Amino acid sequence: MTEKPIHIEIVTPVYNRRDITLQCLRSLSKIDNAGLLIHVVIVDDGSTDGTEEAIRKQFPEVEVLKGDGTLHYTAGTNLGIQAALKKQPDYILAINNDSIFERDFLQRLVACAEENRRTVVGPLLLLWDTPHKVFQIGSHWQTWYGGWRHRFNQTVWTVPKRPFDVEIIVGNCVLYPVAAIMELGLMKDDRFPYGFGDLEYTPRMRKAGWRLLIEPRSKVWCEPNRHALSPLKLSVGGMVNALFRDYKNPWNLKRQFVARWESAPTRIQALLAYGIMLVRFALKAIGLGGKWPDWPDEQWHANRS
Repeated sequence: MTEKPIHIEIVTPVYNRRDITLQCLRSLSKIDNAGLLIHVVIVDDGSTDGTEEAIRKQFPEVEVLKGDGTLHYTAGTNLGIQAALKKQPDYILAINNDSIFERDFLQRLVACAEENRRTVVGPLLLLWDTPHKVFQIGSHWQTWYGGWRHRFNQTVWTVPKRPFDVEIIVGNCVLYPVAAIMELGLMKDDRFPYGFGDLEYTPRMRKAGWRLLIEPRSKVWCEPNRHALSPLKLSVGGMVNALFRDYKNPWNLKRQFVARWESAPTRIQALLAYGIMLVRFALKAIGLGGKWPDWPDEQWHANRS
């Protein structure tokens, strides 16, 4: 008797990035799918650059859901997950469309999840302009620092060679067991309408007893983040708009508060971290901030097996 394949639904929201989306789909089409049943759901949130038409022409097997331009990352991903759940998969792989996949990346993710029950798994994310450099892996909550702290100096040679535990998995590529989604629901698109929805999702799962693992033998390359201009480099009016009026701006103070409130280990830690973030920002605004201390253990992955 032939063993039943493991069913995986791949979900990503897109908006006006036709060529990058097609590149992602071409990469997915070349991965090792032995023993896997794979189906892709794309939520096209009102693209005007012909993204939907190009997908339907070049990848007719891909399911395209249409949004009106108001979904953004969080609600767009949720819509894709809801559609994927109707097909009763074993796992849902949520990705960003700016991803290039190693051929066996999904085999390794699935094997890690199957070997470690009640586990959410992410790959080793690397930057496609510096392919050996790690992108946002192993972020750690530090209240005294002001929230989540990222390690920036890791490479494929400094991370562990075997799966390792983390406190958060960023949403660029995450393999969710359907059981985890059924237990904890979707991302909070009411709290994170423009992004950051992934910031609280895997920590919420971790608080509920789900283990978060990175499988470093599974590799995905992604586009470097495009950081919004610091408010300190804007005019006074621009700074006021960024910090207080424009909720789409990642520097918006309300948005920064919500991110900490929803993702911190405890509410008290969220409040303390937010206060520290405000103090750091104020000191920097008057030229007294200096350079915040680097990771004392930046090489925490080095030489680990």
